[in-house]
Amino acid sequence: MHDARKMLTDLSHEFGIERYVLGGGGNTSVKEGDVLWVKPSGATLSDMAPDRFVCLSRAGIDRLFAADLPSETHARESAVKTMMEQAVAPGSLGRPSVEAPLHHILPGRFVVHTHPSLVNGLTCGHDGAAACARLFPGALWVEYVDPGYTLCNQVREALAQHVRREGHAPACVMLQNHGIFISADTPDAIRHAYADVMAKLEAFYRQAGVSLALQVNPPPAGAGEDGRRALAAAMGAEAPAAVAVSGAFPLFRGPLTPDHVVYAGSFACRGDLARGSLKAFRAAHGAYPRVVEGHGAVYGIGATSSAALLALAFARDAALVEHLASAFGGPCYMDARARAFIESWEVEHYRRKVATGGPS
Repeated sequence: MHDARKMLTDLSHEFGIERYVLGGGGNTSVKEGDVLWVKPSGATLSDMAPDRFVCLSRAGIDRLFAADLPSETHARESAVKTMMEQAVAPGSLGRPSVEAPLHHILPGRFVVHTHPSLVNGLTCGHDGAAACARLFPGALWVEYVDPGYTLCNQVREALAQHVRREGHAPACVMLQNHGIFISADTPDAIRHAYADVMAKLEAFYRQAGVSLALQVNPPPAGAGEDGRRALAAAMGAEAPAAVAVSGAFPLFRGPLTPDHVVYAGSFACRGDLARGSLKAFRAAHGAYPRVVEGHGAVYGIGATSSAALLALAFARDAALVEHLASAFGGPCYMDARARAFIESWEVEHYRRKVATGGPS
């Protein structure tokens, strides 16, 4: 069993890099008989070790699918969280990834779930489903649904339909406005499947004349200090404890994936750092932004330096995803209901707190 977790740790480190995930995004698991070892919620893949995975009873996870759960969304997710906690084996540290039930139902022994920019250019594109069918005919495409139990049930039914139609389960699942799951019985099979996906997408972008990198300008001299002073003047007592600065790049225009919403917010504040702009943003969106433009720079703001840096990193990633989505009919954003669910979901508040080391 320890050997399996060592192999899972190696996979987590390989896919816990910026090409595949940022912050606490993504998750990995391995099935060992009647238990599932899965990454804790909010933990970073690159920091995983064999003794850090959460151990869950697979029979305990199965009880989710027979339970009479509340119909109201947040009450249902709260009940699911309680049942998941009951499935955790004694001695495990941390909360299991919210997507542990999805790892449980996927056919492969090993599962690696990531959010690569190259993939999300496809999953966040208006023509993503049709392009996925052309580029990856063996993959299962799942239209956007709220993460957690709802997503697991949707994928569970889609997997069953795929097996009835094709005679076998898909190794690759593409989730609209979310990312990719790949499952296989060996780590090498996971690696080969990911390499194939990334190579095909790189070739497609190049053929479409879409560059694979985001253009980021160098920040103007003094932009960091100028921005901190302007934010302090505009926000007063609510000024951020930490500010990260980058040179200018095109800001994202809406919520693309749950991870972008969690770490960078659903929208960025454009134009300047004036008090009027920030107050108007707060009035429109109910909170100050986590990403702000001004003084020829872009700023990530947060309660900790980790939160500010992650806000900036996810803002750059969102800009790149929007750019890549031009190869697939342009970006398709999460609707108001979907983003509101992520913004208010306790699970995501917890995940952000773990990843940023500060208040949710």
